[in-house]
Amino acid sequence: MARNKEFDENEVLRKAMELFWIQGYEKTSMQDLVKYMGIHRRSLYDTFGDKHTLFIKALDHYNEIITTRIENEVIQQHTVKDAIKQLFNMIIVRDKQQLVGCLTVNTAVELSLHDEQAAEKVTESFSMTELLLNNLVQKGQTAGEISKHLDAKKTSEFLHNSLVGLRVMTKTTDDTEKLNNIIDMTLSVLD
Repeated sequence: MARNKEFDENEVLRKAMELFWIQGYEKTSMQDLVKYMGIHRRSLYDTFGDKHTLFIKALDHYNEIITTRIENEVIQQHTVKDAIKQLFNMIIVRDKQQLVGCLTVNTAVELSLHDEQAAEKVTESFSMTELLLNNLVQKGQTAGEISKHLDAKKTSEFLHNSLVGLRVMTKTTDDTEKLNNIIDMTLSVLD
């Protein structure tokens, strides 16, 4: 007779995500995961599979969280420029509980060159962000908020590149003024 799980699958997946976010994929051992997640090794394998499968699930979970935050905090803004600025602000405004940086960017740097599945997840996430920015730029152009002389695709690629750079910067500095200056300068291209 199969036993019922004695843990919340989403909660332990969140813990795995946090540990991979803190330590990276390569530095995180199965023993680290078992200890941090608070479950038995057998339960980890039975529920999530091997370390790589767990990592991909954790990366998917992270992207679901970010998508929900974007829907709740970015799309709801009154103007397109406010929405784009809020997307950037999400990167630098965090409470003491929130981890610094971005799991997707960390994965891009650590694994993209030698892990095809991780690279696909990174590309998918980056493409979704560029599409969001492209849609916002086009909406802003239609509303007269953003110059129609800008190429929406190239502008969204530029904004995304700046967003990724900002995600890296948050790992190296907590100088909010400097980070806000970067955001303001980046967004000035929309005028």
